Amino acid sequence: MITKDMIIGDVLDKYPTTAPLFLNMGMHCLGCPASRGESIAEACMVHGADADKLVKALNDAIGE
Repeated sequence: MITKDMIIGDVLDKYPTTAPLFLNMGMHCLGCPASRGESIAEACMVHGADADKLVKALNDAIGE
């Protein structure tokens, strides 16, 4: 299960198919070391996205 406290790089390493969901929220620099080191909550705050909504979409995408 993915939570908003998880580091984006860890999520992408374990579930690479989730990358489009991050791109859809406006996070277009997934290869950038800084973005991969942020938590989902931090990235959502920076990008003005709803962390709970993104986490739900991520978990739906991985079937959890």
